[in-house]
Formats: sequence, C-alpha cells, structure tokens
Amino acid sequence: MSLSSSTPPAGRRAALAAAALALLAGMGAAPAWAQSANLGDGFLCCNMRTDGKTWISDSNYLEKESVTLPAGTPLRHDGYGRQRVHVIIDGKRFTIGNDYSRTLKLDEFARRYIVAEDPRPKIAALPPAVRAAIEAFKVAPGMTREQVIMAIGYPMTSENPSLEAAEWRYWLHSFNPFVVRFDASGRVATVESDPETLARVFVR
Repeated sequence: MSLSSSTPPAGRRAALAAAALALLAGMGAAPAWAQSANLGDGFLCCNMRTDGKTWISDSNYLEKESVTLPAGTPLRHDGYGRQRVHVIIDGKRFTIGNDYSRTLKLDEFARRYIVAEDPRPKIAALPPAVRAAIEAFKVAPGMTREQVIMAIGYPMTSENPSLEAAEWRYWLHSFNPFVVRFDASGRVATVESDPETLARVFVR
C-alpha cells in the first residue's frame, strides 16, 4: 500500500489502521503461552540440575557439568518462550525447558516448578533419613510422592501420564533409566535399575 503526500491526514490514518488490522489478521492470534499469567515471586519446587550454565530441563539429567539448584531456591518468574519458562535466580536468568512433558499446557508446567510456598521448612521437619536423602538428590524407602518430587523432580509426562501411577520412570542420564515403585499406601517400596544407577539415586 502506498500513501502519497497528497492523501488527506484523516485518510492516511484510516489507511494505516486498515493495514495494521490486516497485518494482525494475517499473523493470527498470539500463541497460548504468550497469554499465560506471570507467576511472580516464588520458590523452586524441587531439586533441579542445570547444564552448568542457565538451562534446566525437565529431564533433570545428571551430566558432567551439572550444577544443583536445591528445592526452595528463591526465584522470580520472568515470562515464557516456546516450551520454555524463564526465571530469575540470584539476578541471573535461567530457562526451564519443557522437553518431555508437552502434554501439559505451559502454564501448568510452570506451576509445577514455580511454587508459592517455600518447601524448605517442610523438608526441615521431615525425619532425618528422609531429609538427608532429599538433600542428597536421592530416593529413600517410605517416601511419599511429594517427597520424591522434592528429591529428584517430577517424572516426565511423556513416560508418566499420571502422577497417581504405582510406578514412576526416570532417567539419570539418557541411557540410565530407573523406576520408582510405590506401595498401596503411596510410599516408596523400592527403586529398580542397574547397580551403578541405584547407587546414585537410591538410599537402601
């Protein structure tokens, strides 16, 4: 569209408005994640690992460069990206990537990891053995589902569609799976994996 200098001001404004509306119509609606509410200040739900820099994946893999962010780390929600949730921790921007839980809407995913209530007082009040396991990024017999999450994070929804399931499947690395099994009361009965992985994730 060309607007000459001879076009009256009112005509130019109307033409520009029409052009803007046409552009918006062509672009379509904003993606759902762009419309999600900011969660503000909060705390990290659970122990999570970074890649040694600023990336946090829902896989929570243990890598050579991994750095642990403990449950209860204070943070501030800093918006969304495509399958990403941005947070500020100690003045630095981190990204929590929804790599394997894409059956969740992004705001649901964000609410898993950004919680309003600091979990540290709850952890401090637990029996010493359970508290020590959580601090060590490990699972212990008798833990509740909530305590397992605080210790090692949420299981990926791609492999675990229901948190009420009797077993949760995790990976320590890309090729080191382990399964947390719960008894009828919802407490950890055992963890199954190869001996090396068990030594890293399970307190017998």
